[in-house]
Amino acid sequence: MYASSAIPDVWTPRILSVLRIVAGFLFMTHGSAKILHVPDVQNLDHLQLFSLIGVAGLLELIGGTLVMIGLFTGPAAFVLSGEMAFAYFMAHAPHAFLPLLNHGESAVLYCFLFLYLAFAGPGPWSVDALRRRPRGASRA
Repeated sequence: MYASSAIPDVWTPRILSVLRIVAGFLFMTHGSAKILHVPDVQNLDHLQLFSLIGVAGLLELIGGTLVMIGLFTGPAAFVLSGEMAFAYFMAHAPHAFLPLLNHGESAVLYCFLFLYLAFAGPGPWSVDALRRRPRGASRA
C-alpha cells in the first residue's frame, strides 16, 4: 500500500492529534452554546444550569476544552464517551432503534470517538505529551 512504512509511522500519531483537536473543539462548541450562549442558539437561552442539559453543557464545555488541548485526555474522553452514551439512550433511543431514524448519529459517533481517544491517548501534539516529555527532548 505504501512504498515505505515511514509515512504512516510518522503521520498516524499526528493525525490522531488532529482528530482529537477537531473533535474537542466541535464538542466544546456544544457546551459553549449551552453555558456561555456563544454561539447563541435561541432554544438554549433559558437553560437551567443544574438541569440534565445544563450539566451536559458543563461537561461539553470543560471536557471538550480538555480534550481539545490534550490535557487529562484519557479520563476526560472516557467521561465524555459515557455522557454521549447516556444522551443517546435518554434522548434518542426512545424514539426509534436506529440512529438514522432517531437523529442520534452524532451522539453515537462522539461516544465511540471519545472511547477511542480514552484508550489511544492524545497523540504527540498535546499538553499531556508535553508533560510526559523529558526536558531537552525534541518535538515530534
